[in-house]
Amino acid sequence: MSIEVYFILLLLGILTFFFWRWLLKKFIKADKTRKLVTWTVTIVSTPLIYAGLIILWVLSMSYHPDHDFDKEKWFNDKEKRYELSEDIIDSEMLIGKTKTQVQQLLGNEDNAKESNNWSYYLGFRPGFFTMDPDVLSIEFKNGKVVNVEQHGT
Repeated sequence: MSIEVYFILLLLGILTFFFWRWLLKKFIKADKTRKLVTWTVTIVSTPLIYAGLIILWVLSMSYHPDHDFDKEKWFNDKEKRYELSEDIIDSEMLIGKTKTQVQQLLGNEDNAKESNNWSYYLGFRPGFFTMDPDVLSIEFKNGKVVNVEQHGT
């Protein structure tokens, strides 16, 4: 562990100690018992609070909003298309559409008309280990969409 972790734990421990001392003063009248319980609860709860803060930080870094599909947003901000992709997949709005209909809705993006597998760039979804952009893959069978999924490249 780096030195910063110890300083954070120390600061967190001090704050936790004073909180427990203030709270337990209302419930435990015996001074010696209150001190023992305060120290014990502080020593146990400080690392738990630290772990909880780390988990909250990790979750907040990987959060991204999901929006309903909006054609204007799709074309104007290619780097944030991942915010719209979940609605495309969950609503199954492309299932059964022809290649021409998909092209009118999502654009061409260098997909060959003859190909039965089209892909659309979605941008980099927020996260810690995101090194590759996400892609929306569309599979056609007999000229109609049969499958839509999102994955990293």
